[in-house]
Amino acid sequence: MPPDEVPALLRAANLRVTGPRVAVMELLAEHAHASADVVMRELRARSAVVSYQAVYDILGALTAAGLVRRIQPAGHATLYERRAGDNHHHLVCRSCGRVVDVECAVGSAPCLQPPDDRGFTVDETEVIWWGLCPDCSSRSA
Repeated sequence: MPPDEVPALLRAANLRVTGPRVAVMELLAEHAHASADVVMRELRARSAVVSYQAVYDILGALTAAGLVRRIQPAGHATLYERRAGDNHHHLVCRSCGRVVDVECAVGSAPCLQPPDDRGFTVDETEVIWWGLCPDCSSRSA
């Protein structure tokens, strides 16, 4: 997505267009899965003056607005991605932490139903597959 479309996305989500919000959205377009630390480090490398609290506030607002998705692989930092609302899943490498998107086989949410939903109305399923990425697999062989 071209950077000039970011302000329109923010406005459509009823968010104020600010320099830091635009910068975070652009950065997340470049990094498929980024932690708040990566976002902060990249913003500072680009000479953006922003606090950690501001980064967390921005990521929270973008997530709440549905522009960004937050994933939390167990034992890893929380990650943020621009790819939101399309019901995809993830592969996570146990060794290096690499995260890769995986298309949903069904395509619509929820893609899986529990055997006993205990009265819940299930509207979303989050799937994370764990293993070793090709690089880590070849190193361990």
